[in-house]
Formats: sequence, structure tokens, C-alpha cells
Amino acid sequence: MDKYEHGGDVYRNDNILHDFSVNTNARGMPEEVKKALIDRVAEFSRYPDPQCSRLRRAIALREGVDEEHIVCGNGAADLIYRLVYSLKPKSALIPAPTFSEYERALSQIDCSIDYHQLTPDNGFFLSDTILERIDRHTDVVFLCHPNNPTGRLIERSIIDGILEKCRQTGTIVIVDECFIDFTDGFSTTDYLEQMPHLVVLKAFTKSYALAGLRLGYMMSTNTSLIEKVMSSAQCWSVSVPAQIAGETAVTLDKWLTETRRETAVERAFLRQALLNLGLTVFPSDANYLLVESDVPLYEPLLRVGILIRRCENFRGLNQRYFRFAVKTKRENERLIAALLDILKR
Repeated sequence: MDKYEHGGDVYRNDNILHDFSVNTNARGMPEEVKKALIDRVAEFSRYPDPQCSRLRRAIALREGVDEEHIVCGNGAADLIYRLVYSLKPKSALIPAPTFSEYERALSQIDCSIDYHQLTPDNGFFLSDTILERIDRHTDVVFLCHPNNPTGRLIERSIIDGILEKCRQTGTIVIVDECFIDFTDGFSTTDYLEQMPHLVVLKAFTKSYALAGLRLGYMMSTNTSLIEKVMSSAQCWSVSVPAQIAGETAVTLDKWLTETRRETAVERAFLRQALLNLGLTVFPSDANYLLVESDVPLYEPLLRVGILIRRCENFRGLNQRYFRFAVKTKRENERLIAALLDILKR
């Protein structure tokens, strides 16, 4: 079995008190979602709706897109693999570092992967130099907006340039926006009607802390691709509880507004506190921070019940890099106190 490469591995780490390795909403699951699940628990004995009809209608209302242009899946990762299997690209372009599942999915088919390396000297910012890497041989480009593990949003002018270049070259652009709700950034859903070569991925996993229920969705006006991705899933890939949770969560606009506000406050607090400890902290627009440290941090923090994300398995990073989720004030203060003790020693 492959080594686990993501955050949240509490199953092989005992006595975890604070999990900073996962970037789910620090506020936890909304009470409205919990209530909906409890009230409708009798429905769990049914087979799920394979088409996720009610959920897709709810998402369509929120996103302002046609429900026929939406596919729901067992988390965004499920849809990444289904997109790759449906497209069968021969050549792909991926920034690095970024979410590893793009590369893992592409490696399962006969696809050549080109990496556009991001660098720490400019805070791992994606610049327009990526346009030089896109040509008529590029079948698909994966973008993470904001990026994981860096937390950086992509500037609109860069998105504009990539979409236009890919329109000219016939390249599919897949934009992963699973963390967009934590930011004040724009969503590329604005481009869907004009750009049939664009696919936007989103998830309930992070914003609503529904990681265990597994629920994501993709949007595209490319009807042929939508049909292929639809037909690539097992019949009941999205469970009844996941569909109920999604139908409820997607209506909670106030929840997202409060989440963005609290995330901005705590991100600023945590970033400054980490800088005060002498650590290198890269700019972030999301609910996590990429940190560089010459002092080992993972094992010392683990010994006091704090789990963080090691980043050496991200292409372009090494063992000096760590990712910290932005949590509640109390949890963030606990992390800083533990780091202070470690760095003093």
C-alpha cells in the first residue's frame, strides 16, 4: 500500500490533541447540517440518487449555472480521477508545488507531465511565465486557486492569459477551487459560459468540515465532457448523508461570510506569531500557512499532541517546509506556545 501523503492521518498517530495538518473549517460542521442529518436519518436506508438531482439544483442556484453543467462526486479527488480517465490526456502541465492528486491521477494513464516550478523567492506566486509552457501539445492544465500548500490565489490577469492561451491551443483548463470560500478572491465560474474548455472543481469538504462525508462537484459547459465524467462513476458514488449535508450547506451564505472574516483575523494573528518566532512564513490567502524552518518541527510537536503537515512530498519542497492550518484562537495560541518551547530548546 502506498504511503499516506496527506494531512489528517490521526489513525496512525495516537493522542492527537490538535490537528493542524488538515485545512477544514476551524468552526467545524455547521449546526444546520448536523440537524438535517439527524432529522433525515431514516433516509439513510435508501439507495442514493445516482444523479444527485436535488443537490445539483441547490448548487446551481448558488453558483448561477445550469444544473446540467454540474457533476457531483465522492469528494473533489474522485472527480480529478474521473476527469483524467475521461480526457485521457497525453500531455499535462502542472505548477509545482501543488496538490499531489493531480500528478497521481495523471500517472495512472499514459501521460507526459510537465512541471512549472514555483519558487520561494517570490512567495511561490504563479506568474505569466507559465504561458510559455503551454502549446498545442498541452492537452490539460491543472491549476489550484488558491494553491495548496502555499495558499496563494492566482491573479485575474494570469487566469485571463492562461484561459485565452488554452483556448487558442485547444487545451482543457481544470481549476481546483476547493479553498476559495476561505478567501476574498474571485471564482473562475464567471468564465464558464464563455470558456467551454474550462472545468471548475469545488468541494464541501473544507468550507463546511464535511471531510468524512466526501462531497465535491465540478462545473463545465463542455457537455461532452460532462457526459463522460457522469458515466465514469459507480452508480451510487455520493451517499445519502452526503447529499443531505450538501443540500443544507449550500444555502448557508452567512456561514461562509463569517468563515472568511474569522479566517482573515486568525491567519494574520498566526502568521505574525510565527514570524516573531523567527520562522519563514510565506504569504497566503487561504486558511493555512506554508512555513520554512531549519529546526525540525514535526516530531517535537507530535510528542505534545500536535499534528502538522510535512511538505517534503510536495514536488519542489523539502524537509524544511511545513504547512499549518489556521484554527481557532485557542488552538493557534497552543501551537505558538509549543513552538516557542521547541525553538527555545
